[in-house]
Amino acid sequence: MGLAAGVATIPDVAYAQSYRFSTVQIDGNKRIETGTILSYAGIARGQAVSGAELNDAYQRILASGLFETVTIEPRGSTLVIAVTEYPTINKINFEGNKRLKDEDLARFIESKSRLVFNPAQAERDAETIADAYNQNGRVSARVSPKIIRRSNNRVDLVFEIFEGKVTEVERIGFVGNQAFSDRRLRRVLESKQAGLLRALIKKDSFVEDRLQFDEQVLRDFYLSRGYIDFRTTGVNAELANERDGYFLTFNVQEGQQFRFGEISVSSEMPNADADEFRQALKLRSGIVYSPSLVENSIARLERLALKKGIDFLRVEPRITRNDRDLTLDVEFVMSKGPRVFVERIDIEGNATTLDRVIRRQFRTAEGDPFNPREVREAAERIRALGFFSNTDVNAREGSSPDKVVVDVNVEETTTGSLSFGGTFSTDNGFGLVVQFQEKNFLGRGQEVRLSLSGATDNKTYGLYFAEPAFLGRDVKFHFDIGYTETESYNSDYDTNRAKLQFGLEFPLGENARLDLNYKFSHAGIDNYTGSGLILAAEETAGARSLSSLGYGYTYDTRLTGLNPNAGMLLQFEQDFGGVGGDATYIKTVGRLQAQTKILNEEVTLRATLAGGALNFSGGAQSQVVDRFLYGDDVIRGFTVDGIGPREYSAGTINDALGGNFFATLQFEAQFPLGLPEEYGISGGVFYDIGSVWGLDATNGNTLYDDFSARHVAGVSMFWTTPLGPLRLNWSKALKKEAQDKEQQFELTISTEF
Repeated sequence: MGLAAGVATIPDVAYAQSYRFSTVQIDGNKRIETGTILSYAGIARGQAVSGAELNDAYQRILASGLFETVTIEPRGSTLVIAVTEYPTINKINFEGNKRLKDEDLARFIESKSRLVFNPAQAERDAETIADAYNQNGRVSARVSPKIIRRSNNRVDLVFEIFEGKVTEVERIGFVGNQAFSDRRLRRVLESKQAGLLRALIKKDSFVEDRLQFDEQVLRDFYLSRGYIDFRTTGVNAELANERDGYFLTFNVQEGQQFRFGEISVSSEMPNADADEFRQALKLRSGIVYSPSLVENSIARLERLALKKGIDFLRVEPRITRNDRDLTLDVEFVMSKGPRVFVERIDIEGNATTLDRVIRRQFRTAEGDPFNPREVREAAERIRALGFFSNTDVNAREGSSPDKVVVDVNVEETTTGSLSFGGTFSTDNGFGLVVQFQEKNFLGRGQEVRLSLSGATDNKTYGLYFAEPAFLGRDVKFHFDIGYTETESYNSDYDTNRAKLQFGLEFPLGENARLDLNYKFSHAGIDNYTGSGLILAAEETAGARSLSSLGYGYTYDTRLTGLNPNAGMLLQFEQDFGGVGGDATYIKTVGRLQAQTKILNEEVTLRATLAGGALNFSGGAQSQVVDRFLYGDDVIRGFTVDGIGPREYSAGTINDALGGNFFATLQFEAQFPLGLPEEYGISGGVFYDIGSVWGLDATNGNTLYDDFSARHVAGVSMFWTTPLGPLRLNWSKALKKEAQDKEQQFELTISTEF
C-alpha cells in the first residue's frame, strides 16, 4: 500500500475572533507524551488566542513529523487536539536490487527500524538510493517507498527498486578546439566512450559528478602546455531517445599558446644574492609556459635558501603578459615572510599506518619555520603513497599567532592484493602468474611481494622486500631472492638459477638515484642433448656461484622535465665479481632512452641505445647462463637463441652460445590508426639494429664470434584492454646471418583478474 498523508481539520472561523480555553484535551496519543504535544502547540491554559494562532499551533504540531493527522477543534472553553501517531518502522526491505547489496543501501538511508516512520524522510531516502544508482551510471533507476501495515501501529517500509540499465557515454565531442584533436583530448578525460569491451569498462558509464573533474583535468592539460586563457564555456549532456546513452560535448576556448619570456630574480633580503639564486633556476626563455614549472622553480629557490641558512624566505612570482610576442615574463621576488613556526603536526585517522610513515613525508619538523609550499608538497607525497582513500592536510593557528598546527586527516584503504594472472608469448607459451603484494606491510610503509609464475617451459619464484626509509632516512633498502628454471625451449639444454641480492638506493639529485648493491647467483645448465663441445664442457663443469658488489645509476626526466611531451631515461649498472664466489668479472650494462610526442601529441617517437660488456679474469671464462642472449632485449624479430655466436662441428650447427658483448639501437613510433580510441587500439612501426658477439677462449669451432649487425623492420599493433596490454609484432630481418633464427610474428599479453 502507499504512504499515508497528513490530514488536518480546522473549523472555519474568523481569524480575528479570540478564544480563551480553561482546559486543553489531547486525544489519540499513545507513545507521545501529552506535555510534548502541548509544548508544540504553545497554547497556555487561560491564554487568549486568535484563529490564526490556532492555525499556527496546528502547523507546529504537524511539522514535528510525529503525527499522521492532526485536528484542532475549539469546544466552548475546551480545546480538543486529536492526533493520529505515525507508526513505528518494524523492518526495512529492499526489493528489485541486484547491483547494490541490501547492506550497502541500508547505509545510505536515514530511516531505521524501531524509529517513527516519516513519509517525507522515506521519500528523501528513495532519492538518495536513486542518486547512488546514478553514480553507478544507472540514471534511469527509479525507487518507490511503500509501507505494509502491521499490528500495534507498526509498518514494514519497502523500497521497490527498478535499477534500469547502465547509461553509457556513447560519444564525447569537442567544439572550439584547434590545437589538439578530439582524439587527444578524449585521452585526458576521466570519462570514456563505450567501446568493444563495454561490459568490463566502468569509466564509460555516465556519471554527472565526473564532468566537473573532466573540466578540471582538461584545464590542467591546456595550462601545462601554455594556453593560459583556456576555459570550458559549457558541457552539454544529451540523453539519447532510448535513454540508454549520453552524447557529451565540451565547448572550449583555447586561446593562444604562451612561452616564457624574460626570467629574472630580485631580492628584498640583504643576505639573499639575486644573481646566485638566478643561476639555480632551470627555466629558460622560449620554453612553453607551464604553472608547474613556476612552482618547481619556487621550490628550488626555497630549498637553496634553506641550504644557505636563510629562514622565512618567501618567493612570489610576478608575471607580466606580452600579447605582442605571446610571452610571459616571470620575476621571482624574494622577500622575508612572517616569522611563523610549526608548533606540531597532528595525525588522525590512521588506524593501521604508523604515525612515522606519514610524518616522514614532511620535510618540516616541529619547531621549524612554517612553509606553506612544503606542507602542500607533503600532502601530495602522502597521497602518492597509495595507502589512503582520502587525505586532508590543513594548517591552523596554534597556541599563539606565530605558531601553526598542521592537521593531517586520512582514511585508510586496502593496500594488499592477491592477484591471479595469465601470460602468453610465442616463445614461452601460456603461463600462470600468482602474486601476493602488500604495499604497507604491518603499517610500516614497507613493500612485500611474493610471486609464482609458470609458463610451458619457464618457471619463476620470487620474494621481494623493500623498506623505503631505512634508518629513518631517504634511503631505500631492498631485498630480492628468486629461483628460475627453464626446460629446453628453443635449446637443447635446461637451465636453473638461484639469486639473492640486496642493496641501498638513495637520491643524488632531483632526477637521479644511485643504488649500491650486492648480488649472488648460483646457475648452470643440465640435460644437454646437443653435440657441441662448449656446452658439453659447461654442463660437465657444473653450476657455479657468482658473487659481486655493484652500483646502478638512474637519471629520469620523463615526468619532471621542462617539456611535458619529452623525456629521457639513463640507466647504467656495473657489477664487480670476485667478492667470494667462483669467478672474478666485471659486468657493465647501459641504456639510454629518449621519447617525445609530435603532431599535437598524436604520435610518440622513441629511441633506445643499449649495450653491455662482460669481462672475466683470473683464468675464469663466461658460461651461457652468464652471457647476453636475445632475452636481454637485444633486438626484435628473432627467437630467444636466434642470434649470436654458435658452435659447429662435423657440419652440425649447435645452439647459440650467447655473447660477452651486445649493442642495440632501436627506433619506434606509435600512432593512432583512425579507429575510435575507446577500442584502445593503436599502431606502430619499429626499426632495430643490434648484435651479440664475443666469446672467451673456447675448445670448439664457432661462428659469428665477431660483431655483425642485424637489421630488422616491423609493424606493431597495440591493444590496451581491461584484461591487460597486448602487443602484436610483425617483423622482417633486412640483414641477418645464415644460421640466425627469425621470428616474424610475436604476441605478448599479460593480465590480472
